[in-house]
Amino acid sequence: MQFTIIKTKKDTLVLRLSSKYKNLISKIILISGPTASGKSKYAIKIAKRLNGEIVNADSMQIYKEIRVLNARPNKVYTKNIKHHLYGFHSVKKNFSTGKWLILAEQVIKKIIKKNKIPIVVGGTGLYFKALNYGLAKIPKVPKVIRNNIIKEQKKIGQKKFYKKLIKVDPIAKEKINQNDSQRSIRAYEVKKFTKKSIFEWFKKTKKIFPNDKFIKIYIDYPRLNLIKKIDLRIIRMLRSGAISEVKHFKKLRVSKDFTSNKIIGILEISEYLRRILRLQEAKDKISIKTRQYAKRQATWARGHMKDWHKVNDLKLKSFIKILNSYL
Repeated sequence: MQFTIIKTKKDTLVLRLSSKYKNLISKIILISGPTASGKSKYAIKIAKRLNGEIVNADSMQIYKEIRVLNARPNKVYTKNIKHHLYGFHSVKKNFSTGKWLILAEQVIKKIIKKNKIPIVVGGTGLYFKALNYGLAKIPKVPKVIRNNIIKEQKKIGQKKFYKKLIKVDPIAKEKINQNDSQRSIRAYEVKKFTKKSIFEWFKKTKKIFPNDKFIKIYIDYPRLNLIKKIDLRIIRMLRSGAISEVKHFKKLRVSKDFTSNKIIGILEISEYLRRILRLQEAKDKISIKTRQYAKRQATWARGHMKDWHKVNDLKLKSFIKILNSYL
């Protein structure tokens, strides 16, 4: 496969490919990284060069009613590149990793059938984990059982609840952090309902695609630069209608139990609208929460994306080197 690299004015690297790029048709490109690292723009650049289509792997960008706060790619960037699984789900309904995996598998296979390259991009680590390793087919725990367990955890506190968990499922001690309430509850409910450890279910998990199908790219953006980008993004969001978006969201009366309430900015702007916070205070809180989220994403990547290629900038030169290793 032949590459021609051309330097342009802003030191941007442009990639020209020979017609032999068909060797990549069987591959699936995965692009992850912390929020505000430029994943979407990077994916679009690659899609244009490699005749690709983009598949969303961000759990918040699925919501149709929220575009600005989720920084969903706008029409300027998506004009000539087909985008899938963006803005298709209602904020008034919950959405699971399992549902995403079913849809993503269907879309990816359709893209490959068209002799195009699927480029899966997003910041939700669980989505990528499911795509790489499959998802355990655990029987659905009845809502009554789940709610009772959640009530119990809240009543006795996480410390005591964790001790209860490791009594019924000793494997959890090695796999789940004692402060991780969400995973503790999930492991406990599965053990109670199925009589089997959640980790036994995981062992039965089957992959959808073989590992050699994937080219995995993680944008490892420098922390200080990322903070600046986050702050600039928040300013752009407020100028682009984030406040109006939150007003509309509040009118929908979304149940507090739904995941869409966790979209960063909704709570802070709601408090500004209720005059609990001044606008600058709301901006500062959004910035802090976004930085914390970016840090969690980076922590996840260190633990779960060890075999991913770390790219420390957004230049295509790094990507070209990675592609060469696959050809």
